[in-house]
Amino acid sequence: MKKRINWKILIVSLVIVYLVAFIGSLFTSPATSSAWYESIKPSITPPNWIFPIVWNILFFLIGISLYLSWKNSDKKQKSLIAWVFGANLFLNVIWSVIYFGLQNPSIAFFELVLLWISILAMILVTCRINKPSSYLLIPYFLWVSFAGVLNYLSAFQ
Repeated sequence: MKKRINWKILIVSLVIVYLVAFIGSLFTSPATSSAWYESIKPSITPPNWIFPIVWNILFFLIGISLYLSWKNSDKKQKSLIAWVFGANLFLNVIWSVIYFGLQNPSIAFFELVLLWISILAMILVTCRINKPSSYLLIPYFLWVSFAGVLNYLSAFQ
């Protein structure tokens, strides 16, 4: 029997994730063309136009992962999903605030380590509930790992 899509849960999942993306972009977008950012940007940084494309894809995958794990979880698991996704999305926004808003790459790097750990937690939690939902988070993990390299270079080189 084919499983039906729960459109309400899917839409709520995507709205939550893209709301977080929008909040983060309020700090990121204005700063990416600033003289400050240009002065610290590592030479291996992709062109600015790449970032919104990659992040939109990643946020879509995060939203689908949230949907699949939520839809396939029991009440106790839902609480854990809410906690790990909530913590991760909070850390995602805070990184933008620290790095671009406060223009503090060194503190942002240490916050990014927490973000990275939170992605691992998301992968571990969702893997126990719905393996495909955990696989969808791997590109996010890889991109944030690359972002960590860029953040490190901009802060400490």
